[in-house]
Amino acid sequence: MMDFKGKTVIVTGAGQGIGLEICRCLVESGANVVLNDIDAQLAANAVRSLESKAGKCIAFSGDSSDLEVIQNMVDKSVSEFGQLDIVIANAGITLFGDFLTYSEDSFFKLVRTNLGGSFFLAQAAAKQMKDQGSGGTILLTSSVTAHQAHKNLAAYAMSKAALEMMAKNLVLELSPLNININTIAPGATLTERTLQDLDYAKVWQKLTPMGKPASVSDIAAAALFLVSDSAKHITGQSLIVDGGWTSVSPSPF
Repeated sequence: MMDFKGKTVIVTGAGQGIGLEICRCLVESGANVVLNDIDAQLAANAVRSLESKAGKCIAFSGDSSDLEVIQNMVDKSVSEFGQLDIVIANAGITLFGDFLTYSEDSFFKLVRTNLGGSFFLAQAAAKQMKDQGSGGTILLTSSVTAHQAHKNLAAYAMSKAALEMMAKNLVLELSPLNININTIAPGATLTERTLQDLDYAKVWQKLTPMGKPASVSDIAAAALFLVSDSAKHITGQSLIVDGGWTSVSPSPF
């Protein structure tokens, strides 16, 4: 268990799945967590599930791609806990679609959430960390699709690859502020959403060299390492957590 006692962390898209598990691990490790989800009820339920843990967790509902919501979330973390140390931009959407018929509405909705939300949250957090003068850590959520083609995910894959380039580029501007920034790229993972497909686990069990898709705890463990003090000299990198899938890349279709 890593020690995050006294650290203040924002995690977006955390009402369930990977985001919620990251929050659970952080709170168990003593962190103060601002848990964001666009669904207010989901966020409230998530916070209630963490009430018995070592750290503190508060809900902050709202669209994580909205600039006003982003700034209010950063301000709330400081007013509630006195500082902001870590930001995990986990919120994102997946909109499948054939490239030749992919709609303008779907494209810009996906880009606004996956890219805009992450970019401007990182910007607002970095400004706050600069003002504090004590540095900080930013983690962006990418995907294995940033590294390997996947049918009907051209726009999604593009957005995730862009996040990895964003992290590399921001090394130049954030390193002098003692802020490190990385991405984590999950592969097939068992979550409430993916398990709605009754064949998901069986399909990815066959396709994954390690013999099973990831659990949310697999992804959370890697995320916590990247935002821990043990990883402060790691920046501009992407950590793939996929049981070896991108090494062989068999298609699920």
